[in-house]
Amino acid sequence: MTQQLDPMPTDWHRALAVVAHPDDLEYGCAAAVAGWTDQGREVTYLLASRGEAGIDTIAPDECAPLREREQLASAAAVGVAAVEFLEHRDGVIEYGTALRRDIAAAIRRHRPELLITLNHRDTWGGVAWNTPDHRAVGRATLDAAGDAGNRWIFPDLGEQGLEPWDGVRWVAVAGTDRPTHAVDATPGFERAVQSLLAHRTYIEVLTDEDPEAYCRSFLGGATGAAAERFGGRPAVTFEVFPR
Repeated sequence: MTQQLDPMPTDWHRALAVVAHPDDLEYGCAAAVAGWTDQGREVTYLLASRGEAGIDTIAPDECAPLREREQLASAAAVGVAAVEFLEHRDGVIEYGTALRRDIAAAIRRHRPELLITLNHRDTWGGVAWNTPDHRAVGRATLDAAGDAGNRWIFPDLGEQGLEPWDGVRWVAVAGTDRPTHAVDATPGFERAVQSLLAHRTYIEVLTDEDPEAYCRSFLGGATGAAAERFGGRPAVTFEVFPR
């Protein structure tokens, strides 16, 4: 019998989603975010880069503001008003103390109970290789959950008025091949399609397919694939690390 996924925890109010690029959350978990904001939960997005190296035909200095605008529209489609960008360079984001510090600072500012990030492992499962940026940001987010609560790690943050926050209770990783939990995607699915579609410039160079048909097909396939393990309901899946 197929092992069923547990429902995501619901006893939280604030979440911080930390990813490398514009569109990472839209490919991963926007339907879940739409459902959460409908319930009155606060979700903030933190992006390590502006995705400026993501489109071969557009130079980075032109691409960065374009992708930032699309990300703001994308977040708004699922009820997220707060979107922050760090200054790490797309394509060469490095795992290390600088990245951990930036994420820990954001955790201290926003004080989430739930952290969300994208697959931090080498592959997407099998031989589908993951990118260095995803691996770096995912791993740094898992580590920063602890950094944020320790006043002796990055003590300069305390000097800046960012007091330690040890209230992160879970880190939920989207896009993993080892999911443990899931969220019903049905209530937020249509807004998730519009959220991904807001990245139209990126999608139009990625595929010759009609952009909306592409978004609907991709998200429908991803959420539908999880239904067998979530009571027959299309779902967004997460690997949850309790703290």
